[in-house]
This record gives sequence, structure tokens and C-alpha cells, in this order.
Amino acid sequence: MNDLPLAALIAALLACIITSGFFSGSETGLMTLNRYRLRHRAQQGERGARMAQDLLRRPDRLIGLILLLNNVAQALIPMLLMAIALRMTGDAETAVLIATVATALLIFVFSESMPKTLGALNPERIAIPAAFLYWPLLRVLGWFVDIVNIVGNRFLRLFGVSPEDAAQHSLSVEELRTVVSEAGAMIPQRHQKMLLSILDLEHSTVEDIMVPRSEIDGIDLSEPWERVRQQIVESAHTRLPVYHGSIDDLQGVVHLRRLMRLAVDNRLDLESMQGYVREPYYIPQGTPLNQQLLNFQNQRRRLGFVVNEYGDIQGLVTLDDILEEVVGEFSGDPALRMKNVRSEADGSYRVSGSVTLRSLNRSLGWKLPLDGPRTVNGLVMERLEQIPQPGRQLEIDGYLFEITETRANVVKDARITPGGRQPSTA
Repeated sequence: MNDLPLAALIAALLACIITSGFFSGSETGLMTLNRYRLRHRAQQGERGARMAQDLLRRPDRLIGLILLLNNVAQALIPMLLMAIALRMTGDAETAVLIATVATALLIFVFSESMPKTLGALNPERIAIPAAFLYWPLLRVLGWFVDIVNIVGNRFLRLFGVSPEDAAQHSLSVEELRTVVSEAGAMIPQRHQKMLLSILDLEHSTVEDIMVPRSEIDGIDLSEPWERVRQQIVESAHTRLPVYHGSIDDLQGVVHLRRLMRLAVDNRLDLESMQGYVREPYYIPQGTPLNQQLLNFQNQRRRLGFVVNEYGDIQGLVTLDDILEEVVGEFSGDPALRMKNVRSEADGSYRVSGSVTLRSLNRSLGWKLPLDGPRTVNGLVMERLEQIPQPGRQLEIDGYLFEITETRANVVKDARITPGGRQPSTA
């Protein structure tokens, strides 16, 4: 270096500092890239994104290459500084001191801190162009990097770390929930709620949304035909269960729209109706909603009957019920969105005992406990451990329950006041 002019030494020093800064910044940028955004850009045909994605499949090889190049550049910096300082001062001891201090400051500021900060703040702007350089270099120097990495990877496996698995970045359900919640303006709030509701389907079962067997509306073949015919014509449902005597003797399900043609032509009778009855579809108790949604699609069904382990019918679930879990109820007024829930002028709600706690929480924004019974009747009976008399009051998790009607062995109706406050009598 003694034969080189001072200007050449300074130029070489600046080149090494810039080169080292590039390696440090691009390393940080590549490691902090959003893998899902990178995958999207690669699928759109961007060559740089495809190269970066290919490099990140084995980050141990990429990091080994960058460190190899960066160490060479940083090793030259103190040598050049020593030569420059010695040329300018002429004293070896002073030159060593200046070179040592200058090396620490220059590498820290210009080769590490500044470029890595820039790479972390703008990963795509730095990493994607850098991939055009690293991709061919890795093809040329990959054999040497592999030899060096063999030793390091052996030690990593002692700690249970496998470089082959480093590129796996699958999101868990909870992580995906966080991504959706923090999407901000990129995803409208209503769409966020729908996406989160889809994720919640796996945590809910058919019992959470089913119509209890005591409330199933169906056609009883033991009734007189005129009454059955009137029920068919006036029913607000599209499909109705058909049974004989009780729901336990279920015959099937009939699509009322198909019967209306017969009714218009005055050809509807018991025999013709039974020709349109389709065999029932049963759903095991405890089936998650996301699985049942797929089952409805695969079986081409829109209605099923929930049965327990003994085969007894517990309730009825429709495809519309599951879809409402995703898109929300179709009515705007919370008090009208649920059957058997009526809002009172004093701020309380008259609720049927068969209403599910989950539906109250979703529609009214309440926080009733869900770790036990599923209905208002079940919650009251569990807390009191007896069948209450009308007028009995109790407070559960900040909600005042007043029993207004009991029938047989169930709570038929109750008044619920949020906040545990006594309803106004004015």
C-alpha cells in the first residue's frame, strides 16, 4: 500500500465502507421482508421478488454469503485507515490509535447502524434490488458458503434448530386474527368482522346456534289434513320437518316451494306431499361450525338435525344460521334480531328461557358466561340449583335476572337488566 497514492487509499476506504454498509443494510432488509407480500409480488411476475423468495428459502446460505462478503470489506477498513494515518502523521503509534478509533466509529455508524436502520425501515426498496446481486453470487460462491455452514448447522441442530425449516412462516389462527384486526383502512371494518367471524367458526359448535327441539316448527302427519294444508300455505319457512306424532318419529324434510305448485293447481293432498319428502340429514352433537359449513356444501343440504350420542334429536340447524354467524343478523334492531327477545322502556330485556347466551352476547354486546350452560334457562338453573319461582331475582356477572314465568321444570321467561341495576318502575 506504500506505493499507492493517498487519494487512491481514501477512495478504496470509501468503497469498502459503502460496500460494507450495503451488505449490512441488505441483510437486514432481506430478513425483515414481509414474506406474504413478497410471495404476492413473486406471483405477480416480479423477477426481483422471485429471486428474493428463492434466496430466503435457505436463509442460512444467504446469511453466510453476506457475512463472508461483509467480513472481507470490513477487514480492509482498518488496514486502509492504518495506511492513511501512517501516511499523514508519519508516527506508527499515533497511526495505530487513529486507525483503531476511526475503525470503530466508521464501522459502527456507516457500516452497521445507519444501513441496518435503513434496511429495517425500507426492506423492499433495499432487499429486492440486492437480490439481483446475491442470486448470481450465491450460484458462484455457494459451494464455499455450504462448506462453512456445515459446521454451524451441526451446532444449530444440537439446539433443535433446523435451517431447512427456517423459511416456514405459516400463521396460526390467533396470529391471523391479529393481522386482520390491525389491517386498519386496508380492510373495511365490516369486512374485518366477517373475516374474524369466519375464524371464530371453529370455536363454536352446532349446539350454539341450533333451534332447540322444543321450538322446532314442523308438519305433524297425525294432524287432520286441512290443518296440515293450512300450515303449508301459511308457513314463513322454506323447508319444514315432517314427523308423525313427535319429532322423535321424524319422516324427513319437505321443500314448501315445490308444494305450492300443487296447491295452486288444487292437487295438494297427503299422498302427493309425501312424494316430496326427502330423507332427513343428521348432524352429530359437537360438530364445529366450520366443519358443518363444509358438510352442508358437500351433502348439498341446507338443513340438518342435531343428534346426541344416543341418536336423540336435540335441535335443528340450517345453512342460513351458519351464514348469519359470518355476515351478521339481517335485521338492524338488536331487539328484533333474535326471536323471543324484547327490549323494555326501562332498559331491561324480556328474554325467553330458551334463548342462547351466545346469541345475547353477540347481538347485544353482553358478556354473559359461556363456559357452562348454553341457554338462559340453563344458566339460571345452574346458579340457583333449583327451579325458581316467578319473582325470584339473582345477579350473574353484573346482570340482574328476574324470573317472570316458569313452566313445568324450566324457566320460561326472564327479565334481564344489564349492569345489575334494579329496573325502573316508573
